[in-house]
Amino acid sequence: MTFRAHRFRPAVADLALALLVATVVAGCGPASPTVQADPAVVTTTAGPVRGVVASGGGSGARDRGYRIFQGIPYAAAPAGAMRWQPPVAPEPWRAVRDATKPGLRCIQDVRVDPDYGLPTSEDCLNLSVWTPDGATPDARRPVMVWIHGGGFLNGSSDLYHARWLATRGDIVVVTVNYRLGALGFLAHPALAPGHGPDIDPGNYGLADQQQALRWVRDNIDRFGGDPEKVTIAGESAGAMSVCDHLVAPESWGLFRGAIMQSGPCQAQAALPEAKRVSVDFAAKAGCADPATARSCLLALPPARLEGGPGYATIGVDNVISGPVTGTARLPLAPPDAAAQDRRIERVPVLIGSTADEFTVFVALSYLRHKKLAPYPELLRQTFGPRAAAVAEQYPLHRYDGSAGLAYAAAVTDGVFACPIDSLAGDLARRAPVYAYEFNDRNAPFPEPLRHTPFAPGAGHALELRYLFDMGGAPKLNPAQQLLSEQMVDYWSAFVRTGAPDAAGQPRWPVLNPEQPQRMSLQTGESVMVGDFAARHRCGFWNG
Repeated sequence: MTFRAHRFRPAVADLALALLVATVVAGCGPASPTVQADPAVVTTTAGPVRGVVASGGGSGARDRGYRIFQGIPYAAAPAGAMRWQPPVAPEPWRAVRDATKPGLRCIQDVRVDPDYGLPTSEDCLNLSVWTPDGATPDARRPVMVWIHGGGFLNGSSDLYHARWLATRGDIVVVTVNYRLGALGFLAHPALAPGHGPDIDPGNYGLADQQQALRWVRDNIDRFGGDPEKVTIAGESAGAMSVCDHLVAPESWGLFRGAIMQSGPCQAQAALPEAKRVSVDFAAKAGCADPATARSCLLALPPARLEGGPGYATIGVDNVISGPVTGTARLPLAPPDAAAQDRRIERVPVLIGSTADEFTVFVALSYLRHKKLAPYPELLRQTFGPRAAAVAEQYPLHRYDGSAGLAYAAAVTDGVFACPIDSLAGDLARRAPVYAYEFNDRNAPFPEPLRHTPFAPGAGHALELRYLFDMGGAPKLNPAQQLLSEQMVDYWSAFVRTGAPDAAGQPRWPVLNPEQPQRMSLQTGESVMVGDFAARHRCGFWNG
């Protein structure tokens, strides 16, 4: 299925590419913390885990001490007969389990590998917990549950080192692995177990996320987190996941706030189409016979399932998988639910995008192919019969003759900025919404992107560097460091209170759909702006 911007059901491009950015930025992770002699032990409902107690090594708020527990199982391995089944609680253990190293990543497409070859496994349903000094069962902190991006094909929780949010933000952060690609989202009719919310195939990765949220509800107080104050958050595919939880009945009541970064929430596949694509995927994997498809798929080695059914595309060579609508677990696409005033969780939302979302994807496409297709062809493949109208709105001369920049601007506006703007407006009629645009056009970017005809600007995923310690990344300059601290303050304040009311930072009022303003996060001074829709030509895209 191809979602085109002119049909107002666009897909986010393959976040495996964006995670390549995040990974090149991430390098080999932050420097090892100073480990105290006696790491903390916490007893979960399944058994005790031993984490790391670390001193930050500095006097600033972001350099306070913290604890980290990694690779904690929140569900049993979904392997063997449990492949394509809803997650279940892990087998309990008695001995103290080592939680000082990242857990195994989920099976994924290693052709675009954001973790440089670290092992993958079906036994991957694990999470990590970051806590600040002072967080105890008797002194609980609000909780942010982070869902990683990657186009539902790639990614892992260990890319996101959350110590800044834990220390400066004084919150507990949980980062989650979930099934990806075919193992997470294959909607083959033969896989439907036929009971409860799982009467339909697909959405196994979404079910994993729900299981992780239940684990947080039942365990996070033991780590010093408050199970009554949970905010779900994510970027790109992670943001789309967050959006899906707003309308997924089994998710209701498991969180009280939502953060969505660069995810327009419009990449879901309807069940009939998802079934068709999944049948084709299975046939290519050697499981074409409907009578034996289930047993055949269950017998396939994990290596044959590293990819996934491509439910949506954007641009010329970006594909994503993901959740399936028209199912008991996900009845409606979130934008439809919001526009139609259907049941959707009425929780505070922090939502936004970057100013130049698609430049990163165009740059990576250039690096992959050593060239770009002619501008008219790029527009035709992406926007179909609306290509000529798009060309009039985005003429080459306005972008110094750069087809890459013109094309990136069109997709940024039509696929990311304006759908997110429309969704924010619909949600704001139900609950408080705080909208932003990340606008640091000089954000650090990976070295390979220096070999493209244009800079990525404030590209997709580049704001992550300002929230997470992705060590080995290009350093932030002093002004960017201040912006990073500001963003950490805003995000953590939202997690604490449901509003980004951060002491010492510019006031960020709630979004008024009739007179929309959003926070422009930028170096120098972040300010509220009211020209977002005009700059991104949302009248054209939404008209």
